[in-house]
Amino acid sequence: MTRTRGFEIAKGYEDRDIHMPVRKTMHSAGYDVEAAEDTVIPVFKLGSKPTLIHTGLKAYCEPDEWFMLANRSSNPGKKHLVLANGIGIVDADYYNNPDNDGEFMFAFFNISDEDVLIKKGDVIGQVVFEKFLICDGDSASGNRTGGFGSTSK
Repeated sequence: MTRTRGFEIAKGYEDRDIHMPVRKTMHSAGYDVEAAEDTVIPVFKLGSKPTLIHTGLKAYCEPDEWFMLANRSSNPGKKHLVLANGIGIVDADYYNNPDNDGEFMFAFFNISDEDVLIKKGDVIGQVVFEKFLICDGDSASGNRTGGFGSTSK
């Protein structure tokens, strides 16, 4: 079988009962992703950093593809959780990076008035795979050398 795109368990999570993301219907664009561990997301305070929710997963895709980390549509209304970066953009070369093996995480702010508990196995977001285009005259030649937040390093 040719590998085009998919999910794997990231190093360090092999024995932690991590479930592979799934699409719930045949016309769903997104793969539902679960939290890898219990995490408390504190109430947002000005200047606070987002809480990273571990997935224990990494994803691979073609060199001209990326994948989007998107919030669940119900999270803002039901749990008052918003993605700190609006959406997450994860490049193909994030896979197997030396910092964290390519584990992708969701970065949340809690805009309610009380802490929110995410339990292991709770669906926290979605992954959508996409193609990208390159502009005429593009000359990108760098190689990724790290993990989370390492594109410009």
